Amino acid sequence: MTTLTHFALARPYRLSLDSYAQLTGVHPELVRRLVALGLLDVTRDAQGRLWFAPSQVREMARIQRLRMSLNLGYSAIGLVVELLDRIAEMERTQQRMPRRGGAPWT
Repeated sequence: MTTLTHFALARPYRLSLDSYAQLTGVHPELVRRLVALGLLDVTRDAQGRLWFAPSQVREMARIQRLRMSLNLGYSAIGLVVELLDRIAEMERTQQRMPRRGGAPWT
């Protein structure tokens, strides 16, 4: 029996806490709080340092838009983000399902 081993050709691109904070324009302490609230996904290395995927830059922009436009607290933003994600998933599911009757309703 042969076992395949895969090796990464390069380290995955990720951002440290300081580089993430600088890139998003947010203070590192606020970033830590958002991580504690579960609003941002991070990975931790063996030393406990936070590392962010590039996709989390877009997530921070989303959090900032919700905060500014709806004047929500950060804990409420978590609920709004979860609901928006659920709505988006339901819309994707609905688009994949075939329509009955074949003709659009409009």
